[in-house]
Amino acid sequence: MAPVVTSVSPTQGNPAGGTPVTINGSGFTGASAVRFGPNLATNVVIVSDTQITARTPPGSGTVRITVTGPMGTSTQNVFFSYTTVAAPVLTALSPSSGPTGGGNTVTITGTNLTGATQVLFGPTPATILTNTPTQITATAPPGTGTTNVTVTTPGGTSNPLSYTYVTTPAPTITALSPSSGPTTGGNTVTITGTNLTGATQVLFGPTPATILTNTPTQITVTAPPGTGTVNVTVTTPAGTSNSVPYTYAAVPAPTITSLSPTNGPTTGGNTVTITGTNLTGATQVLFGPTPATILTNTPTQITVTAPAGPPSVVNVTVTTAGGISNPLSYIYVAAPIVIGVSPQFGPDTGGNSVTITGSNLALASAVNFGPNPATGLTVISDNQLTATAPPGTGTVVVTVTTPGGTSTLGPGNPYYTYLGAPVINTLIPDTGSSLGGDSVTINGANLTYTDSVTFGGTPASFSVLSDTLAVATAPAHAAGTVGVQLHTPAGNSNTLPFTYDPA
Repeated sequence: MAPVVTSVSPTQGNPAGGTPVTINGSGFTGASAVRFGPNLATNVVIVSDTQITARTPPGSGTVRITVTGPMGTSTQNVFFSYTTVAAPVLTALSPSSGPTGGGNTVTITGTNLTGATQVLFGPTPATILTNTPTQITATAPPGTGTTNVTVTTPGGTSNPLSYTYVTTPAPTITALSPSSGPTTGGNTVTITGTNLTGATQVLFGPTPATILTNTPTQITVTAPPGTGTVNVTVTTPAGTSNSVPYTYAAVPAPTITSLSPTNGPTTGGNTVTITGTNLTGATQVLFGPTPATILTNTPTQITVTAPAGPPSVVNVTVTTAGGISNPLSYIYVAAPIVIGVSPQFGPDTGGNSVTITGSNLALASAVNFGPNPATGLTVISDNQLTATAPPGTGTVVVTVTTPGGTSTLGPGNPYYTYLGAPVINTLIPDTGSSLGGDSVTINGANLTYTDSVTFGGTPASFSVLSDTLAVATAPAHAAGTVGVQLHTPAGNSNTLPFTYDPA
């Protein structure tokens, strides 16, 4: 099969020829000629079956590139344009000096820099990193003294700018912090010294560390694993530093002595403080099989955000470079549920005892009637507690708070209604026969929940018609004047006189 040409780079060059080009395609093995139009290219190198490098012959206009091989000549329309390309001009180098070992990045500013094929520092080519029409970045090669930097493009070779190689002092280490660490490594070590810029390697004995940050006076690294005492050295393009000892020490296993609190909601999210020893560098805190989020960490204390978990008792453990701690128990507490309250009514002044029933109440720490906290909390069982109602108004939701959270509305009737004390304003009539049986209309206030009416202490039958009106049937009583009184869950009313006439 004849060769196939798919692309050329660059796609234009000087009419005088001599432009270095790379031709891409296939079937180049054994190629005998490369032509730009009718003219043969020079310096042809068959790099592989898919790539050829060459220099353009002199020419003009736009010409087709062809490659001839044992099986024929390519026919694809891949073109090269001869055009007058302005020669590159350099205006600045930044920096204009660098270490004799090279390796630093130099920014070259100028014009007509597109398609740079070579950047020379004296006779030595640099590695081109980026290339735009006005700027090139390159990695400086090693060198000595002052040398000329030039840029070559299809338009020619630029003017030279001076670049000076300076002898950079070797790095020096003055301190390590810390100067010891666990045999497992993984801790951060700060290396202080001078001439540390451009560190290429930090060794702990024969083992390289991972470089995290690097300034002229400080390097931070992640220490590798190791044993015993080893020498730490820093290598830069200027050489290798003095050595400073670093000791690998066995780290004692962590021990935990207490948790605070020792229980919490199944939803997690609460902060737990873990106290103990050898807790530095904790990498994991587990609540059962579930990791917690570590918030703070000192040698004797860790604070974490507890993860969620089902109602259960789990072991809490801490892992450090020294191993895994002893376990301590933590209880996931289900949220409390309030099913009912008894009584469901009470005076707006509070002070009465209310029994609250539900589930998960054993660890109750607070009871609220709406926004107001109750007093006198007594836990009877996991399903029942009592509390003294606080003052309040209207109908409110009774809630219970435990380490598992605060109860929410659900099945049941957790409502409590505050009632004003009953008041009697008038009795019509206010006299009747000692034989009883007279119908007496009671006008007043807060009468809706009336549960008894008495005439001189004797219960009367009654009906409540509204919050301000009730009707009672006077019971039999000896002649004379007695007090009439109402009772509701909010307490006793005032009394008004009712006179029994002799039969």
